[in-house]
Amino acid sequence: MTMDEAWKILLKHDYKRTKNRDILLRFFDQVDRYVTAMEVRNAVEQDNPGISFDTIYRNLAVFSRLGILDETELNGERLFRMQCASDSHHHHFICTTCGNTKSIPSCPMDQVTVNLSDYEIEGHKFEIYGRCPRCIE
Repeated sequence: MTMDEAWKILLKHDYKRTKNRDILLRFFDQVDRYVTAMEVRNAVEQDNPGISFDTIYRNLAVFSRLGILDETELNGERLFRMQCASDSHHHHFICTTCGNTKSIPSCPMDQVTVNLSDYEIEGHKFEIYGRCPRCIE
């Protein structure tokens, strides 16, 4: 997802273009990994010292709900990253130490849906958690 695409989505849903939203989107545009709301706050408070944690968290929730950010939960904490630009269906390995991700092109749903022939599947999410080679060393 590009910043232009993110702004189109926000404006389409009647969200105004604000300095805080712009700072948050620029941060996610530059960081290609999952981050916590606290990491976001620590990074963006240099550009905007008055930004509150509530403002950050509220905007992250809006971005996630609108599909601008991808969200996962690890150890009871929400983590966010910019939505993938890829049009192809894929999943992720997520490093529990540094938050970096690696795309997994295959999908386990083909095997799962065999046992769900009478069910209507509305969506799914598949993630693998562990440590990347850099964090293992």
